[in-house]
Amino acid sequence: MIGTIKQIIQYLFKQDKTKQYEVKEYREKRSLNANNYAWKLIMEIANVMKVSKEEVYIEMLKIYGQSEIVSVLADIDVSKYFKYYSEAGESILNGRKFKHYKVYMGSSEMNTKQMSILIDGIVQEAKQLDIETMTPEQLSRLKKEWINW
Repeated sequence: MIGTIKQIIQYLFKQDKTKQYEVKEYREKRSLNANNYAWKLIMEIANVMKVSKEEVYIEMLKIYGQSEIVSVLADIDVSKYFKYYSEAGESILNGRKFKHYKVYMGSSEMNTKQMSILIDGIVQEAKQLDIETMTPEQLSRLKKEWINW
């Protein structure tokens, strides 16, 4: 259900009291056109650079995406917990060795503003490789489909 606080509370009062419910903030979904365009450019960059589209995607996340530093005990395999990450260093605290990782948010987890920044970066990288991109006007129209400025 999508609604105001008042609508949701009224709805929940009418539901089975023995069940559990999840409430989360509604976020506008990104346009598939914008996502498709990002992946189209990623594929073209990969072809020019002769690398995989996954390598380009991860590099774009590292340069233009969102990230956080996470510290874990050094003997823990973080690949089971994080999809996109890079090692950022090590330290010892109270005699225990920790590894620090920079963990990157995947594009499917990004909100429209974060995705807009990522797409702008991908476009910039494509232009540097002389890959044809949308005009600024076309890109602006594409973004207006899914960004609330």
